[in-house]
Amino acid sequence: MTVERYIRILAGTFIMLSLALGIEGSPIFVSQWFLAFTAFVGFNLFQSGFTGFCGPGIILRKLGVPEGNGACNR
Repeated sequence: MTVERYIRILAGTFIMLSLALGIEGSPIFVSQWFLAFTAFVGFNLFQSGFTGFCGPGIILRKLGVPEGNGACNR
């Protein structure tokens, strides 16, 4: 797997988990404050699209995860 795929998996997991923890109808509801984490992940994806800076990408590259050919290439 590539850095881009790991980042997509991480972001998707964090968003789904924070929504499940932050929406009152969820069986694992904890607090509505978990929705702030959803907004944080979304903001980071947004700024990464404009600036190209991605903290998790830097960490994954240092761990030896290979770089991909592009965001949507297989």
